[in-house]
Amino acid sequence: MHQAVQLLARGTAIIGGLVLVGLVALTTVSTAGRELGLGEVNGSYEILEAGVAFAIFSFFPICQLYGAHATVDIFTSRLPDRVNRAIIAFWELVLTAAVLLISWRLYEGMQRYIGNGETTLFLQFPVWWGYAFSFAACVVTCIVAIYCAVLRVREVVSGRTLLPTA
Repeated sequence: MHQAVQLLARGTAIIGGLVLVGLVALTTVSTAGRELGLGEVNGSYEILEAGVAFAIFSFFPICQLYGAHATVDIFTSRLPDRVNRAIIAFWELVLTAAVLLISWRLYEGMQRYIGNGETTLFLQFPVWWGYAFSFAACVVTCIVAIYCAVLRVREVVSGRTLLPTA
């Protein structure tokens, strides 16, 4: 099970990274074109907006799996391992609930834009496409988050480390 979740998280991060590289190239070409008097890439802002949202959501699963979210442990670093495990498990459950809520709201936003048929200004692609890609990455995040939350709770019960922490 761990290998499947790891493959899913890594695959999503790789896709997000490729999208991010593409967005950097698009922004570079658009900016260079504008500076050279050739004009910018039409609709680059629209693509950038949708692509960055997807990229952000696509990096969450790998970050979640490896416990690489930003933490402030100045007060907890001196606590016993059992207490730290309980704190980590608690925040893992809170983060999982937050990701599930975000996923639900992304889905609802996507449904709203599907229903009203709104399109972007320049390229005229449906706005819901950006929501759909972000939602897909967020679903992967939900799967990884639930998996991690279960394992973190098991760590508290068993006293063993089952997932890496940053």
